[in-house]
Amino acid sequence: MPAARIIADHSCWRDNVFVERLWKTIKYEQVYLHAYATVSEARAKLTAYIDFYNRRRPHRALDGHTPDDVYFNSLPLQQAA
Repeated sequence: MPAARIIADHSCWRDNVFVERLWKTIKYEQVYLHAYATVSEARAKLTAYIDFYNRRRPHRALDGHTPDDVYFNSLPLQQAA
């Protein structure tokens, strides 16, 4: 049996819950509200939205902070050698 098949058989809904929630947000806040004329236009607008989502859109689950704020402020500071 191929490895991909074995992994798929043992997956749990919790494995993808964060990605599925992100995809739902992208669909409702971007995809369903716009009619893209071309694939390149869709790619460009989705890239811009994901940038907005990570850098400027406050998240309730993060106490009003952005994912970038939370991630980059939690990294340990590197000390000079």
